[in-house]
Amino acid sequence: MADVFDRLVGQERAVSALRQYALNPVHAYLFSGPPGASVRDALFAFAAALQCPQHGCGVCEVCRLVLDEHDADVYVAERSGVSWRMEEIREAERVARRRPLGSGYQIVVIEDVELTTTGAAPTAAALLKSLEEPPSRTIFLLSAEEVPGELDTIVSRCVDVKLRALKESDLGVILEAEGASPAVAANAAAAANGNLRRARVLVRDPDLAQRVEQWRAVPGRLTGQPADSSRVARELAASLDEAMGPLQQIQQEEMDRRASDARELGGRVAKRDVEAQFKREQRRFRRDELRFGLSALTGVYRERMIENVEAPGDAQGEYRIGASLRAIDALGEANRRLDTNLDETLLLHDLMFSLMDY
Repeated sequence: MADVFDRLVGQERAVSALRQYALNPVHAYLFSGPPGASVRDALFAFAAALQCPQHGCGVCEVCRLVLDEHDADVYVAERSGVSWRMEEIREAERVARRRPLGSGYQIVVIEDVELTTTGAAPTAAALLKSLEEPPSRTIFLLSAEEVPGELDTIVSRCVDVKLRALKESDLGVILEAEGASPAVAANAAAAANGNLRRARVLVRDPDLAQRVEQWRAVPGRLTGQPADSSRVARELAASLDEAMGPLQQIQQEEMDRRASDARELGGRVAKRDVEAQFKREQRRFRRDELRFGLSALTGVYRERMIENVEAPGDAQGEYRIGASLRAIDALGEANRRLDTNLDETLLLHDLMFSLMDY
């Protein structure tokens, strides 16, 4: 029988557990998984199951409102900086003290909780206090890509829900079933890093293959001249803007659908909240797109390194192996810097100047 968890393809073990948890919920759950594991999808599917009288039927108005992030009793905490601030955690706690407006629960969603352990004033202790004294009708749904040791006390207060990234083959099958050609589905699945939402955007992107080739062509275009490196960086930054087109189109379609649904119900869309949600998604998509490009470029340098390792040894080959390793290290550092909210254009310029001698 179909339900809200059917959208979590490839997460059979987690889904089986979540269906049981929804029947007799406790006060807090921590969802974790690597980038592309559809953690956010799982989190909102579970929120729908908690609110739905039938524990997540997937077709009722309650499920639809939660899945559209339009349920007044499902609060998504907002983070304005790189780390969680004390006032943001306190606002989430304040909402947690409210009585739900409907017959379900007051659900408080806090994503990226690993970022409560970072920054000048870590907020993990404040979050822990909220979890230790929850109101009876409040449920916290937390998420993290990785769970550092500093979160052990928070983990101990939650039911741990682990998800995994989807296999490329699983994504391909899903996309083909939704109407994509085998070639388009394969390209989108390869570029999605296990993320079904991203794959559904990429399958509508006619320029995906061209962007892959643009990244793979970078080493051949770095001549050692700063002007050439700067030009490549600007073009890569522009390609990030172009990659947003299909996502923005999908978001506009979603906005139109929500407006139509609201008119049928005699209400209106909370446009400001929806636009804030879309902006968060756009930021994640840009970051994922840049990570994908860095991965494609890393693959080129790895291929070069392997090619020289397998070739007869000489001084030039040894130099190329070392240069490839240094380039891979530079790309790894760029990947890590993505988590610091550094301007993407500046990051790309720094990277291209680092790579131009390799």
